Amino acid sequence: MKLSFPNPCRSFDADKSRVCFWGYDSSIEVSFFIEADALKRLCPRMSDVESGFLHAFDAEREQIHEVADKVYKSGGKGNYAYSLSAEDF
Repeated sequence: MKLSFPNPCRSFDADKSRVCFWGYDSSIEVSFFIEADALKRLCPRMSDVESGFLHAFDAEREQIHEVADKVYKSGGKGNYAYSLSAEDF
């Protein structure tokens, strides 16, 4: 079953320079974190401030969700938090 991403919310984690977002496997919430290196690979000209991270995420949301689904499927059962790095893209 493919993950769904009905919640468009995302947030910036300044301490770890990443964007957090959530997907759902039926009723199970799965947390995802996309690292700065991954966002910079997708949007090389993004700025290193919160708005730059969030704008890059929004611009590439569809591709990020596709990769999140792929990483989730290969991650095995029982994991409900995943980090996406540049290598995933």
